[in-house]
Amino acid sequence: MKDVIYVFGHKNPDTDSIAAAIAYAELKKRLGFNAIAKRLGDINKETEFVLNYFGIPVPELLSTVKTQIADLNLDKAIPVSPDASLKTAWSLMKKNNVKTLAVVDENEKFLGLVTQSNITNEYMDTLENNIIRTPLKNILETLNAKLILGDESKFNTSGKIVVASLAPNSMEPFIDKGDIVIVGNRADAQKKAIELGANCLIVTGGFEVEEEVLDLAKKSNCVIISTPNDTFTTSRLINQSIPIKYVMTTENIVLFYTDDLVDEIKEKMLQTRYRSYPVLDENNKIYGFISRYHLISNKKKYVILVDHNEKAQSVHGIEDAEILEIIDHHRIADIQTGKPIYFRNEPVGSTSTIVANMYFENGIRPSKSIAGLLCAAIISDTVKFKSPTCTYIDKITAERLAEIAEIDIDTFALDMFKAGTSLQGKTPEEIFYQDFKEFKLGKFNIGVSQFNTMDLDSLQNIKQDILKFMDNLCKEKGYDLLLIMLTDIIKEGSEMLFVGEQKEIIEKAFNVKVEGNSFFLPGVISRKKQVVPPLSQAIE
Repeated sequence: MKDVIYVFGHKNPDTDSIAAAIAYAELKKRLGFNAIAKRLGDINKETEFVLNYFGIPVPELLSTVKTQIADLNLDKAIPVSPDASLKTAWSLMKKNNVKTLAVVDENEKFLGLVTQSNITNEYMDTLENNIIRTPLKNILETLNAKLILGDESKFNTSGKIVVASLAPNSMEPFIDKGDIVIVGNRADAQKKAIELGANCLIVTGGFEVEEEVLDLAKKSNCVIISTPNDTFTTSRLINQSIPIKYVMTTENIVLFYTDDLVDEIKEKMLQTRYRSYPVLDENNKIYGFISRYHLISNKKKYVILVDHNEKAQSVHGIEDAEILEIIDHHRIADIQTGKPIYFRNEPVGSTSTIVANMYFENGIRPSKSIAGLLCAAIISDTVKFKSPTCTYIDKITAERLAEIAEIDIDTFALDMFKAGTSLQGKTPEEIFYQDFKEFKLGKFNIGVSQFNTMDLDSLQNIKQDILKFMDNLCKEKGYDLLLIMLTDIIKEGSEMLFVGEQKEIIEKAFNVKVEGNSFFLPGVISRKKQVVPPLSQAIE
């Protein structure tokens, strides 16, 4: 399977950021790549309306692109039941050339580990104390034996194993009630063992058992099994019938999960000296085993950035990812790559305009839903072609997409803006973060938010709450300046609310004399073209 490529826009995504990611991921799929659209934050009301309108699911959240354990090619885990015998476990290890097995329950949940040393230690202990704890079925399986008389319910052995190699009159000191007795085809020795209280007879050599012996065993509730192995082989193998649940490790296991970051597990691995470590998934099922040599490969995630090229606006861990492409319409910022990439940056009003035209350039017609999604994003980012960032290309591209999607631009735009500018249930934090971006301008950290509305007066009652939230955020995160553009779509202007120590930057940038924490800028509706460039020039 081809490597996964994650396609995503900026943090606090707007409609253009989400639409461009979804549409470009779809284009890459149609060109033969394994691309998946992601988002870096919650979608706003406008984007929710657009996705619902065209029946497109919300992309899954991507919290980091740092290398996680799931990104590595781990050793395959060989699962085994806790009731499996030592012999079965040992055979699995030899067959798969591994030294550790994962013990799992009937639901495949992880229970513990069984290692070669677990098996050999238990095997030697059993040889020393001659005690065995195992079900009858394990003995039958291990010895390749068949049941002659009795069943599991009558198998109540105390666990001591005796090889009846002596004459019958000499056996009494060695056999106790409840023992397992390994015996050959001598009927007198078999009867004597039963009389002394043996719970189980293992007849070696595959010989038949006389009726007289069977009758005596039946009366004494003695189980009889027959194995084709000789006596020596039988006495050697029977210790391997012990279930691994008696030998497996269940405590103080150092384990990891698939979503753990590789950087974070290195320290734990350095502090311990295990050969390998179990890795579980989110359901506590065994995923694989990781060793130190897996960390050498440290495979990076493949990503494509749309609608941004600024590190502060991108996903956590972007410096550890392999950036393959950037599709954007903003200023060139500070994203760095280790090698040349495909970078497409055009001075248009929307990234979705670029993505739509990449469909057409490749001779691919976007689906009705994708065309509608891209058209909605262009309308949103250009404020229905009123923004100074809007170009002729944006307009004709949107019209072409609207024709494919079978929507009327004026009607759709009105419904979309109504949905996006609704204040119902919104907190000051939700309003501020609906479309927020961070910028590193010179030595200053500046944040600029934008909230579009069709009725600026409706925000009057909540302005002080917004300013209070911004002031707390500014102090908490150490911003030099925070602004929010309350953009009136109808009047085509923005009321600017701001907090921070660098008030003089605002006065220089917009040539205004500020009293309090707000001022109005007529004709200003574009953050990208009418707010960030003047701030940058004032700082320079």
